[in-house]
Amino acid sequence: MKIILIDDEHLARMELRRLLAAHPQIQIVAEAGNIEEAQRLISEHNPDLIFLDVQMPGGSGFDLLAQLDDVPDVIFTTAFDSYAMRAFEVNALDYLQKPINSERLSQAIKRVETRVARTAHASAPKLLAPNSKIFVKDGERCWLIALETIALFESEGNYTRIYFDLERPLLLKSLNQLEQRLESSQFIRASRRAIVNLQFVDRIGPSAAGGLIFTLKNGLLVEMSRRRAAEFKELNRI
Repeated sequence: MKIILIDDEHLARMELRRLLAAHPQIQIVAEAGNIEEAQRLISEHNPDLIFLDVQMPGGSGFDLLAQLDDVPDVIFTTAFDSYAMRAFEVNALDYLQKPINSERLSQAIKRVETRVARTAHASAPKLLAPNSKIFVKDGERCWLIALETIALFESEGNYTRIYFDLERPLLLKSLNQLEQRLESSQFIRASRRAIVNLQFVDRIGPSAAGGLIFTLKNGLLVEMSRRRAAEFKELNRI
């Protein structure tokens, strides 16, 4: 987790850095002592979290947040308790009053990690089950295709060509979008341009470029790059 410490007091930043040393998952990427410097560093490093003092030269911590287009998670650190209500009005994750207690800091970090985990889980694309069906419309023709019957996905720009039976329709989705939804134990990324259904692989042999050649049951040949071939061999102990 990348963080930036923003406080005009050098000693306060040193103390916070000392307390954060007990949390190896934290990576302090920068420190700022004023609003202008903080804005530049946030733009440069794109941190996951900032520890932000309220009263600083050049404006308050609230002024900084108002100037940001993309606001990271925020934990306020201040010697005053009078800003707590306003801090939570701007969706701060926590409000730590100086001097900061190590146990209280640990609680704040756990709160951040819980929120990050929930967000990641909510945004992660749901994998398609092997017996799922996908709807494809190519021109005037439409198909409802069982995922397990698709031998190959092949990239064509922002489209993907789907190989099933004797059909080759185009789907308006990129190969990268599809890969996020496919079960990796069944569908493997052979190269930048192709994803292969292992159930349709008839033979595997070496390629001239040092990778692998997959011969599919329908006669198609798909080349796997050298890097991906090394990973495939390691996973499958070939």
